[in-house]
Amino acid sequence: MIFSVLQQQIKKRKVMKKITVAKGDGIGPEIMDATLEIIMTAGAKIEIEEIEVGEKVYLAGNTSGIAQESWDTIRRNKIFLKAPITTPQGGGYKSLNVTTRKFLGLYSNVRPCMSLHPFVSTKHPVMDIVIVRENEEDLYAGIEHQQTDEVVQCLKLISRPGCEKIVRYAFEYAKQQNRKKVTCFTKDNIMKQTDGLFHQVFDEIAKEYPEIENEHWIIDIGAAKMADTPEAFDVIVMPNLYGDVLSDVAAQITGSVGLAGSANIGEECSMFEAIHGSAPRRAGQNVANPSGLLQGAIMMLNHIGQTDVAEKVQNAWLKTLEDGTHTYDIYKEGISKQKVGTKEFAKAIIDNLGNKPSVLKPVSYANNSALNLPKYQRKSTAKKELVGVDLFVHWGGSDPNELAEIIKSLEGNGIELTMITNRGIKVWPEGFKETFCTDHWRCRFKPSEGMQINKSNIVDLLTSAINQNIDIIKTENLYTFDGRSAYSLGQGQ
Repeated sequence: MIFSVLQQQIKKRKVMKKITVAKGDGIGPEIMDATLEIIMTAGAKIEIEEIEVGEKVYLAGNTSGIAQESWDTIRRNKIFLKAPITTPQGGGYKSLNVTTRKFLGLYSNVRPCMSLHPFVSTKHPVMDIVIVRENEEDLYAGIEHQQTDEVVQCLKLISRPGCEKIVRYAFEYAKQQNRKKVTCFTKDNIMKQTDGLFHQVFDEIAKEYPEIENEHWIIDIGAAKMADTPEAFDVIVMPNLYGDVLSDVAAQITGSVGLAGSANIGEECSMFEAIHGSAPRRAGQNVANPSGLLQGAIMMLNHIGQTDVAEKVQNAWLKTLEDGTHTYDIYKEGISKQKVGTKEFAKAIIDNLGNKPSVLKPVSYANNSALNLPKYQRKSTAKKELVGVDLFVHWGGSDPNELAEIIKSLEGNGIELTMITNRGIKVWPEGFKETFCTDHWRCRFKPSEGMQINKSNIVDLLTSAINQNIDIIKTENLYTFDGRSAYSLGQGQ
């Protein structure tokens, strides 16, 4: 009997969790102080280790905005609660948000977007969706080059591990939160290799969750549908760029970007934040709304297992909004009852701890199970075969037929020119004179029938190009994997 009582007491006792906190710039220190006061009063068992990041660190000469010892603190504590920061204007300063997500492997960005009608104005009173965004790759790999006088490129990198981790996270999140459907947004009707892989992995993993409905939308019509009828969606998973844009859209149409928080989840570390910026013009005036950062902190509490505190804070926040106690950004005559500052809003939430909303739906996190997120398992290696090469040429002429005559001089050993494109559009053979061409040309070489190509052939092509003063700016090898063509056709082929 005594042992049973002790077990119950131990179960109820929370373990103190050390977290890293950065108060940031602009309104950051004010909203962080308010957020910490609320969650600590609610009973959060956390120990705070503060670091300095952002504008002061940038202007002190550190172009990354964070010192090495601060990285050490974040990696040691694993949990990072960050207020908005200011990145100085001008070149040479790296985005700390992007850097943090990549360095710490924070592959999943999670943004709940729920309307708070009728207490916060919105055209979508029953909206309740969660955007799950891949957080590390896609165009945000930031690999860009100027290749000719007229053309620059940005490499879009989509990996199978990246796709599998984010799609599985979306389904596991839906399972944990008792969500009914997961939707995938891509543009794989155009980007058949990159977005096509994302869609393919989504379909594969969806089969493991038969209890959860799944669907796929092309991003453009999907975005239009989300903006018009968000109640048609539940959890939406998508690659990085689409997710970045649409999560802000979703937050705004719920009523305000300023009310939204986000979680950035990795296998080792996690970061929690508001999605809005540092708003330096509002700094030091006791007017900023701390709700976005508070929502991030609530997600943090859920993540570290302090679900009872998270539930208490979320319900108190909902009750405060329901009471009509609003900061200036959401205050509206006829709906709001009292306009308050940052500190007063925090005090109102604290006074409501233990209360629940009566109109808005109260939350319950008590029965949430832990997310089941197995590490990525590499698939068996496919049979990879070289079947051609694209040579990208910087040439200032305008007639593709003239260029073809020049490039055909490189042919040899059964390797021949089969196509020239400009900005992806086939311009030779049988191109249209109406097609506008830049100085950036893709020249595709393949072996003639019955022949094969190897890397020595590619070296021979490049050597011939050097000898003839043809400016080859890059090459891309063309492969098949297990017999499947793994490169795009020219538009018009």
